[in-house]
Amino acid sequence: MMALEALRAILPALDYASVAVFALTGALVASRAQLDVVGFIFIACLTATGGGTLRDLLLDRQIFWMTNSLALAIAAVAAILVFFTAHLLEDRFRAIQWLDALALAVAVPAGVAAAGAAGVDWPVVVVMGMITGCMGGLMRDVVCNEVPMVLRQGELYVSCAFSGSIAGIVVPNLGLGTSWGLVACALVTFVLRAGSVALGWKLPVYKPRPPRNFPPKR
Repeated sequence: MMALEALRAILPALDYASVAVFALTGALVASRAQLDVVGFIFIACLTATGGGTLRDLLLDRQIFWMTNSLALAIAAVAAILVFFTAHLLEDRFRAIQWLDALALAVAVPAGVAAAGAAGVDWPVVVVMGMITGCMGGLMRDVVCNEVPMVLRQGELYVSCAFSGSIAGIVVPNLGLGTSWGLVACALVTFVLRAGSVALGWKLPVYKPRPPRNFPPKR
């Protein structure tokens, strides 16, 4: 099991980094929806804190942004920055994809660290990594009436969070230490998501088949 004290020490930094990058993606989505500045801040805060809030509720922890409102301030500043600069980007959707990949690679280790610090069993650690990484973006896309990035056909997204969470558990148990486990978690998550965005890596999707024509009963 990961060293609890090390996980508790690094968790705030991971949460703040995740908040900053996810807030940028939320504000960019708000720009595509042509919202006002308050809408930008709302979507940025929702995206930045959604996954971590659900994680903390399920782990019966104090919700991270309620113990220190710095997280909300970071998200608000990111939203205002994007409000005044989003027009400079030639392809905002592409920017959202890459920022989202980076945010996922930070948020999944944050979920793994929070669950590891809570001392829960490894399957719960995996689920918490996936929830922390995926739920904020899902909330963002649903509220802004976008096709959720986590559900785009065949794209690697939830599977990236799952694989990264597994790496975050396996590496420390190989004797390489907690920090290397979180690094492995981030790298696996980002490489898989980047491969999906840049190289088109996909999982096979379900293809419906016509029903069989059974012979009539006699």
